[in-house]
Amino acid sequence: MSDGSKYVPYEERTGAESIVYFTRDLSPAGIQKVYEKVNNGITGKVAIKLHTGEQGGPNIVPPSWVKELMDMEESLKNATIVETNTFYDGDRYTTESHRKTLAINGWNFAPVDIMDEEGTITLPVKNGKWFKEMSHGSHMLNYDSMFVLTHFKGHTMGGFGGSNKNIGIGCADGRIGKAWIHAKNGNDWGVVEEELMEKITESTKATIDHFGKNITYVNVMRNMSVSCDCEGVAAEPVVTPNVGILASTDILAVDQACIDLVYAMTEEEHRALVERIETRHGHRQLSYMKELGMGNDRYKLIDVDNNDMEIDRKEAVKGLKPFVKMQPK
Repeated sequence: MSDGSKYVPYEERTGAESIVYFTRDLSPAGIQKVYEKVNNGITGKVAIKLHTGEQGGPNIVPPSWVKELMDMEESLKNATIVETNTFYDGDRYTTESHRKTLAINGWNFAPVDIMDEEGTITLPVKNGKWFKEMSHGSHMLNYDSMFVLTHFKGHTMGGFGGSNKNIGIGCADGRIGKAWIHAKNGNDWGVVEEELMEKITESTKATIDHFGKNITYVNVMRNMSVSCDCEGVAAEPVVTPNVGILASTDILAVDQACIDLVYAMTEEEHRALVERIETRHGHRQLSYMKELGMGNDRYKLIDVDNNDMEIDRKEAVKGLKPFVKMQPK
C-alpha cells in the first residue's frame, strides 16, 4: 500500500494517459469552455453534484456562476442540483435545516434535490476492501447522468477535496453511508489517514460505476482554503493563489492534475495546502483510485485558452498572483 503522505512525481508514474482540459478563465464562461469538452455523456435527466456550503461560507463556487452556466449550457437547462444531508450536526444535518441553508446561500434559481430526503438505496462497491456496497440517497436512481462540479480546496480530514471527495462523501447519505465511511470502533469520527481515503474512494466507485460513461468532472481551483466548505465562515483564510478550471471524463486524472498544479507552484505559494494534504495522507485518494481501476494518474494537460495546445504544469502556474478575494461576476 502506498504512503498517502508522499507525493509521487509525474515521471515516476506508469500507465496510460488521459486528457485533462485547462483554462485560466475563472468565470461561468470558463466553466462552460471546459465542460463542453467533456460533456458527451451528459444526457437525459441530469444531476449536478456540487457543494452548496454551510451558511455564509465564503469559498464555494458562487451560485451566480452556476445559474449563468445553466442558462448558457443547453445540456444543463433542466438539470437538478443534488446534495445529501450531513453526518455532522450543522446547518445541513436535517432536510429542513438544509433547505434553509440552501435559501440563505442563494441556491434558489433551480431545483435542489436532497437525495436522502426520502430514504436510501445501496449500490455495489466492486472489488472493495472495506465495503461490498455503499448507502446513498434513494433519489440518485432518478438521474441518467451526473455532472460533478467541484470546488477544489484543502480538507480538514481528507487533505484535499476534489471530485473524489465531492462524490464519495457528498453522495453517501447522511445517516448510514457517511457513518460507514467515518465510524470506527463506536467512535463516529475514528477513521483517518489511509483508511479514510480508501473508504471515501470506494464510496465514489459505487457512484461512478452506477453512471458509467454518463458522468463527467470539472474542478474549480479558486478560493482554495486548507479548510473544506463544510466549515463555512470558520474556514481558514485563503493563502494559495487562484489557478483556473480543469475538466476530464477521468476522475483520477482531474484530481491528480489539480494536485500536480499545486505542487508545481512555488514553495511560498503552496506551503499551506501541501502541508494539509501530506499530514492527512491525502495522496492515498489518488493511489487507491488507480489501484481500483478508476482512472489514470498520467494525462495530457490541454490549454483551451491557447488553441487546445498541450501545456506543461509549470507553465500553467507560471506568474500566479497572490490570492485576492474574487467577487462573483
